[in-house]
Amino acid sequence: MSSMETEFKNNLKLLRQERGLGQVELAKQLGMSKGIISLWENGLREPNLTSLVAIAQFFHVGLDDLVGFDVK
Repeated sequence: MSSMETEFKNNLKLLRQERGLGQVELAKQLGMSKGIISLWENGLREPNLTSLVAIAQFFHVGLDDLVGFDVK
């Protein structure tokens, strides 16, 4: 698993928990299944670009921050 995959799954879970949302509530807000949220948080699947953008918009974060991309 790459560091960006690890960062994404950790960041998604952290953002969700900081807002007091369960996986079911987040899935409803994003119009997705609870199962896909679980797969993402466990690093078993990766979201497509459309899903990444929807997540970033929902949490009001940049894509770089969401996936842990750092240009160094």
